[in-house]
Amino acid sequence: MTTQTHLIHSRRFLPLFVTQLLNAFNDNLFKNAMVLFVVYQVYQSEAAEGQFSAIASGIFILPFFLLSAIAGQLADMRDKARIIRMVKAAEIGIMAIGAAGLVMAFEGILVHAVAIPLMLLALFGMGVHSTFFGPIKYAILPQHLHQDEVLAGTGLVEAGTYIAILAGTIVAGWIPVEWAAAGVVITAVIGYFTSRQVPPAPPMSDPEPLDYHFIRASIQLVRKTSHDKRVFLAIMAISFFWTIGTVLFVQFPPLAKNVLHASKEVASLFLVIFSVGVAIGSMSVNALLKGTVSARYSPISVLVMGLFVVAFYLVCRQWSDPVGGTMHDVAGFLAHPMSYALMICLLGIAVAGGMFVVPLYAFLTTFVDKTQTSRTIAANNIVNSGAMVLGSLIATGLSAAGVPIVDQVLLSAIMCIYSAYLGRKLVAAERAAAQAI
Repeated sequence: MTTQTHLIHSRRFLPLFVTQLLNAFNDNLFKNAMVLFVVYQVYQSEAAEGQFSAIASGIFILPFFLLSAIAGQLADMRDKARIIRMVKAAEIGIMAIGAAGLVMAFEGILVHAVAIPLMLLALFGMGVHSTFFGPIKYAILPQHLHQDEVLAGTGLVEAGTYIAILAGTIVAGWIPVEWAAAGVVITAVIGYFTSRQVPPAPPMSDPEPLDYHFIRASIQLVRKTSHDKRVFLAIMAISFFWTIGTVLFVQFPPLAKNVLHASKEVASLFLVIFSVGVAIGSMSVNALLKGTVSARYSPISVLVMGLFVVAFYLVCRQWSDPVGGTMHDVAGFLAHPMSYALMICLLGIAVAGGMFVVPLYAFLTTFVDKTQTSRTIAANNIVNSGAMVLGSLIATGLSAAGVPIVDQVLLSAIMCIYSAYLGRKLVAAERAAAQAI
């Protein structure tokens, strides 16, 4: 905890921390304002709402799959701080497009023909923006921090990301959509100015030619990264975690509306609880490991996560409709006899998930050469995004096939079992490497 407090006050860490906080906040303010407005105000069908939520998630994730190889090369071969400033400047224009879509949707102007396509275009743009920013926010840590600070820094970044997701989700669920339109542009401008305070982070090796053929570059990057068994297993386990998270996030808004008969403020509350839980888990696992990078708590963490997913499913199955068929507001939801059981399940899912994933990210930045950290994170993003797009497609297909949203929750529990298997293999590889040394 002392290390974490020390880092928060250090210029080696604070400007990057604040910049990525604003980035995560803005992503979620825009995405949730868009999805909640469309789900609650535009569509009146559970299948259509589930499909739109899944499509929106897939559009945001797709650039990670297509462009992460180029982003990783660029980050390792150029000054990382300069790239951060460039992508934050681009965010201002992207959010201006998204804000225009939100305002048009609110005013009822060409909602299906123009407003929704504009919002989805901005969402894709934010995906591109995050693709280039993502490798840097983790890869820059070993360059600016001491070795015994990296796990603490990774935990703070992960916890901070989810606190920002929490804030963006709360704001999106509680303010009018036209206010959200102004907020995303203002946040982008502030993020650009904080990015200018990030200390220089020049490349750790001589620049090499960039390979702009994204398919070939992606295959080569993943292949090179897979040589270290520990790194490969960490990437695979993280990928399944984010697939689980994607499926859950896709399901939350339509599940809140159609299964729990709750307002968009309650849907926002679910995302808030999830974000708080991951932040708690991220900080807790660092305290348990005492700064040592290890995956030994990951298998049990994700199994516990799966048990909470099953409990969440069972509570949803027993949920009763409100009297008169009206929507629960937050007060009505909290007054429901099963509401606290539901929230405990959500919190348990998230805390266990945070404890599972944070040490795995630390693996990616500490067990490779510093000249390769951005490309390692980029390879992770390629595999992650491919798995997440697959998860979104599965959720879209299940909704189109008429599978109830509540039954789709069990898909996440099944994926937790395989994630635990991968975590166990990673622990075994970790122990084997330690014995060899």
